[in-house]
Amino acid sequence: TLATGNGGTGATSFAPGKVLQVVSAQEGQVRSTTSGSFGAISGVTLDITPSSTSSKVLVFFTLVLSCTNHGVIRFKRDSTVIGAGITASGSRQDASMTSNSDGNTARPQTFNFLDSPSKSSATTYFAEWIANSGSNAIYLNRTPNDTDATYGSRFASTITLMEIEG
Repeated sequence: TLATGNGGTGATSFAPGKVLQVVSAQEGQVRSTTSGSFGAISGVTLDITPSSTSSKVLVFFTLVLSCTNHGVIRFKRDSTVIGAGITASGSRQDASMTSNSDGNTARPQTFNFLDSPSKSSATTYFAEWIANSGSNAIYLNRTPNDTDATYGSRFASTITLMEIEG
């Protein structure tokens, strides 16, 4: 039973496929990285506590990204990568999305994934990124050429998690 005080209906049973809870967050801060190794994107994280181990979590990320050359983004549930390629070799990266390399444009990119966390305790979903070349930088919620004299716009990224009865 998900208590009505926690956003639930008070019902004790549900048919599979019903939405049990929705949590969402918006990140409007400007972020950037030049790191050559994966690191969490500060502020792009959200927790959900599934009511049952049979529940699924429908994950939605919309990130407004730009970069100076090439960047890779992947998503995780706790320490497990979700929704990424699994065949990378050599210097290739298993990725969920990549960022564009236009100095005056930031583009919203979406990631959707139906996850099966198989747990009923607090579960954290987050995005991490890597800049894939020497002087490369990746930006969240802004363009690389972010000045008043150029196309300096600011944006917001969102995360939404929906618990689906399994």
